[in-house]
Amino acid sequence: MAEQEYDVVILGGGSGGYAAALRGAELGLQVALVEKDKLGGTCLHRGCIPTKALLHAAEIADATRESETFGVRATLEGIDVPAVTKYREGVVGKLYKGLQGLVKSRKITYVEGTGRLADAHTVEVDGQRLRGKHVVLATGSYARTLPGLEIGGRILTSDGALALDHVPDKVVVLGGGVIGVEFASVWRSFGVDVTIVEALPRLVAAEDEAVSKVFERAYRKRGITFKTGVRFTGATQDDDGVTVTLESGEELRADYLLVAVGRGPVTEGLGYEEAGVTVDRGFVPTDERLRTGVDSVFAVGDIVPGLQLAHRGFAHGIFVAEEIAGLNPAPVVDVMIPRVTYSDPEIGSVGYTEAQAKEKFGADRVETYEYNLGGNGRSQIIGTAGFVRLVREKDGPVVGVHTIGARMGEQIGEGQLIVSWEAYPEDVAALVHAHPTQNEAMGEAHLALAGKPLHAHS
Repeated sequence: MAEQEYDVVILGGGSGGYAAALRGAELGLQVALVEKDKLGGTCLHRGCIPTKALLHAAEIADATRESETFGVRATLEGIDVPAVTKYREGVVGKLYKGLQGLVKSRKITYVEGTGRLADAHTVEVDGQRLRGKHVVLATGSYARTLPGLEIGGRILTSDGALALDHVPDKVVVLGGGVIGVEFASVWRSFGVDVTIVEALPRLVAAEDEAVSKVFERAYRKRGITFKTGVRFTGATQDDDGVTVTLESGEELRADYLLVAVGRGPVTEGLGYEEAGVTVDRGFVPTDERLRTGVDSVFAVGDIVPGLQLAHRGFAHGIFVAEEIAGLNPAPVVDVMIPRVTYSDPEIGSVGYTEAQAKEKFGADRVETYEYNLGGNGRSQIIGTAGFVRLVREKDGPVVGVHTIGARMGEQIGEGQLIVSWEAYPEDVAALVHAHPTQNEAMGEAHLALAGKPLHAHS
């Protein structure tokens, strides 16, 4: 086999892999990047970007449907799925082309093909051997299913849902986490009858409980049916639809079943364990500096236990490149990573939930405050409800920021700064927030927690 040598060889060209490649090349490292599919990975082609394009189309459908509320007469004639797909693919195409240009301009060796780890310093790709002083594993994740539930036909994962060429009449969504509620939001906006089935006691169960309550209320108001604390037992399909059976004995009939029960790590059959890398239930455990048990091998993104978010993988990639280059960067800490659910309403959160904070600091050492968007001018203008919820260590810094409402995910950038810099309510209360913006709600919440509520009852 031909063998080429590099400072770093990266297996996987998704958010974590390409970020490591771009930053590594920027720092003067000789970089090889291996990807079996398309540069950009799941996020760009089958995840974040195409689904958020769908959600934007859904937002426009809702705005058209509700236009008379704002004194604008408009009629929603229907959803042109091929046109929506063209718009969505246009967005993806522009970003893909831009990313290809970036990789080329940084003089990164880009290798298309299925790679596997041959040893602690070598990746094999279709007969070619790429040897690196360091190897970065960035092979990402896939849409999971449940044991005995075969994907195909009318039983879809998110990949299949994106490929639909029509708007169905009725859909059952299995899973009330981020992916499930986002697709439910899109389909409801497109006029679909949607039922969510979730085994946990509440929707978006990873969020603060107060957020889940408001979220569920909003989904009921939108006409989205959901069944929580209910277990799925099986599904059968025929030419006309799919029948979903629950543990209670209830049967749900729909055109499609979307299986949205999370994502699994892509590590099987890639030579990791043979090369000495520890694999635990498919994941690759690392230390805080993202080193595997093999000194020369790092792992980033969805294969590392923890949050499965594209921007976490992106941050991991930058970190590893800087670590290899000797810059000694600060580790990426999961609790400081912002999370957004792009549904209607939108959820943005960072830091500890109230329950997590009480577990960490003690129940008597935590206080919370909610600022309702009813007092925010911009939120009233766009017609949304929700809140900014702060979790604080008593007499200490803000340790969690949780928001819900239309467009509120855009506020979580400031939320991350507040939590990461261990700001006290008084620190943020002193900042001037532009009027009229939804961002004012962040300022008002901190004003209130600092003991000087203005547009809020004390």
